[in-house]
Amino acid sequence: MFTAKVKVYFYDADPAGIIFYASLFKYVHAAYEDFMRSLSTERNFFFDRDYILPIMHAEADYVKPIRVGDELTIEVNVSLLKNSSFELSYKFYKDGGQFTALAKTVHVCVLKEKFQKIELPKDFYDKLRANVS
Repeated sequence: MFTAKVKVYFYDADPAGIIFYASLFKYVHAAYEDFMRSLSTERNFFFDRDYILPIMHAEADYVKPIRVGDELTIEVNVSLLKNSSFELSYKFYKDGGQFTALAKTVHVCVLKEKFQKIELPKDFYDKLRANVS
């Protein structure tokens, strides 16, 4: 399991001081980038010339209000792994472990030039498999 931390600022909230729904996905993507860097793969999929990992599905469930000033811990896990795609789950906690939200993203591996689905490179697949929960 990979863990990231973030603080909720006023610009991430609606007028009631509760996180704006889209801001959660900003935190999701930041945690995703940090998770990818932590894998230490030989490829940098953010700048790779051959392969990319676009998101083909994203969802979120908001369980408890997340407010301005909350400090969040985000747990990132590989929740599903297939030959060409993978799903990441993001569990959000605040204030000593209070569960507040769950998000998921599904990524598919494609050739950048043709935008054609391909199998995940073996080294990357193995790194993801080590993080399946």
